[in-house]
Amino acid sequence: MENTEKIAILQKLIQIQSVNGNEAAVARYLASLFEPYRESAQVEFVTYSPGRDNLVVTIGHPNGKQLGLSGHEDVVDPGDLSQWHHDPFAGEIVDGQLYGRGASDMKSGLAAIVIAMLELLADKTPLKGSIRLLATVGEETGEYGAAQLTKAGYADQLAGLVIAEPTGLDKIAYTARGVIDYHVDSIGKSVHSAQSTKGINAIDNLIVFYNEITAMMQGLDKIDPVLGGLLHNVDLISGGEQINTIPGKARLSANVRTIPAYPNQMIYDILEKLVHRLNDRSGFQLKLSYSYPEEAIPGRPDAPLVKLAQKIGHRIIGNRVIPVGSGGASDASEFLQSKARFSAIVYGPGTNTSHEADEYVEIDEFLQATVLYRKLALAFLEGE
Repeated sequence: MENTEKIAILQKLIQIQSVNGNEAAVARYLASLFEPYRESAQVEFVTYSPGRDNLVVTIGHPNGKQLGLSGHEDVVDPGDLSQWHHDPFAGEIVDGQLYGRGASDMKSGLAAIVIAMLELLADKTPLKGSIRLLATVGEETGEYGAAQLTKAGYADQLAGLVIAEPTGLDKIAYTARGVIDYHVDSIGKSVHSAQSTKGINAIDNLIVFYNEITAMMQGLDKIDPVLGGLLHNVDLISGGEQINTIPGKARLSANVRTIPAYPNQMIYDILEKLVHRLNDRSGFQLKLSYSYPEEAIPGRPDAPLVKLAQKIGHRIIGNRVIPVGSGGASDASEFLQSKARFSAIVYGPGTNTSHEADEYVEIDEFLQATVLYRKLALAFLEGE
């Protein structure tokens, strides 16, 4: 495939406005690229909800190992358009950089793994096993496409998984923090503030929870040598109706970034025991809920997939490729819940402009990634 065609594929992906939805358009476009190879590629749409389709494409032979290549189809909102110097949905190229929402996170990685598979099909390269594309919905808001595919068994045959999230091609993330977003709703009793003793201040009760959970989380002080310590941040507090009324409702929302030493279940237990204990007090009525928690990924820097990707990456970019930890969650957290036992790495083209105005990817790095994924897949299946 000519480089101009590869770049055009990425531009087309960026032009599809899959902001926290509309992934079906991405899935349809990618599926159309495999249409010339319908006899060699098994293409499946897995619908999450109307307008939101995961795409699974499998090539090769069922005998032998299976390598998963994964990327998400959704992007975050571009935000304040006045901050952009380039149309976020045009895929404009300036001085070797391709701009647009998703250029880094992560339509460049998604395009690169698709192109690698297309080139293997076009060249009729014999495979000693199979390659499975797992293109997912909803990664930016909770990895629920990956969760759906995992529950449906699409990762059960994997022997290895590459998530094409942006690390830059000189870094491979082999371990990652988990994430827990939780919410505490407090129910009190609204009264006129001049008669506050007749009411129950829902915000006051949240402040009690805030102070106690902060102290408890600070006590979890083990440090992971790669990821660092556990992070707990209360990021949203809302409540009340007006300044002269005791608030009858309030909500606190917090984000926890876990490490392998403190698995998610430990955090759930701490939160739930605290809420239960406070609710035993007079006037407290707290309710705890979660949204899209993800487990931390322990990983090993000397895992065979990591070492292989380092070797292939070095051949392609000419520089050392370093194993690192990732502070953010990815679809790997869901796929690793499958019946199979395999290593997963996060390795893909991109810059540190994800979620920013004027997000971009270096075209040369994107093109290198298309070669890297093809060679990595072949080496993995051949047992190199």
